[in-house]
Amino acid sequence: ERVPVGKRRAQHSVPQAEIAERLIAAARAGKRVVRLKGGDPFIFGRGGEEVQAVRAAGIALTIVPGISAALGCAASAEIPLTHRDHASALVLATGHGQDGTPFSNAGVPAPGHKTIAIYMGLAQAPRLTDALIAAGHATDTPVALIENGTRPDQKITTGRLADLPRLALHHTAGPTLLIVGETVRLSRYWGETDAPAETPSALAAE
Repeated sequence: ERVPVGKRRAQHSVPQAEIAERLIAAARAGKRVVRLKGGDPFIFGRGGEEVQAVRAAGIALTIVPGISAALGCAASAEIPLTHRDHASALVLATGHGQDGTPFSNAGVPAPGHKTIAIYMGLAQAPRLTDALIAAGHATDTPVALIENGTRPDQKITTGRLADLPRLALHHTAGPTLLIVGETVRLSRYWGETDAPAETPSALAAE
C-alpha cells in the first residue's frame, strides 16, 4: 500500500502532524512501515520530528541514510562544495523558516572561504540576494541554481549574486537548490545565464 504525503511549496497534501499520526497508526496495526523521502531526511526534511514522534509512541525504527540535495545537485552540476583554493567550509541553509514562514535575515552567513547551499530559497530569491549583499557578499559572487538536480530533466543556471532574482525566473518547474560561492566558477556550466544549461546526454543515459 502506498500513501502519498508529498509536499511542494505552499502545497502540503498532508499536514506534518498527520504524517506522524499515520506512521504510528500503521505500525500499531502490525504493518511494516517505510517512510520514503527524497534526499537526506535529516537536512530540512522533518525527519528528526518524525523520529521523535515515532519513538515517543514506543515504536522501534531503523534509519536508512540518504544523500542530501546539496551533495547530489552540486556533483551533477560539477560544482565542488569545498576546494583548497576557494572554500574550506560548507554552510547549509534554508530559504524558509518553520511552517513555510518567509526567509529571515537573521543568521545569514558572512562572506569568507566557504560555499553556501540554500534549500527552498527560489521564491525568496530577491530577499536572499538583499540579505547576502547586506551581510557583505560581493554583488559579483558566483551563484548557481539547480532545478530537479540529479534527474534527467535537471536545469542549471549560473551567474552573479546581483542577478539572482532574474536568474530565478528561469526556474519554475521543480525544486531548486541555490549555491553561492567561488566554487561555482569551476563548473563547466559557469556562464550559463540567460539560457539554462541542457542536461548532458550522459546523465540522461544513466
